[in-house]
Amino acid sequence: MVSENGLSYEQARDELIDVVRKLEAGGTTLEESLRLWERGEELAKICQSWLDGARARLAAARSEKPADEVEDLDSAS
Repeated sequence: MVSENGLSYEQARDELIDVVRKLEAGGTTLEESLRLWERGEELAKICQSWLDGARARLAAARSEKPADEVEDLDSAS
C-alpha cells in the first residue's frame, strides 16, 4: 500500500532513519541541516498518518467483532 505522496510506511520510515543519521553525524551546512530537518518533519507526518490509519482500521475491525471475540484478542496479547 502507498500513500497519496507515493511512499509506503516502510519507505518513509527508512528515509526518516537516514535523515536522522545524517543530522546526528553533523558536518552539513546550516542550509543542508534545515533541508534535512524539514524533510524529516514531512516523513514523520507520513509515518504518523500511516500509523493513525492502521490504528483506525484495527479499531473498526475490533468494533465489528462480538464482545467475546474482542476479549479473546485482548487476552492473546
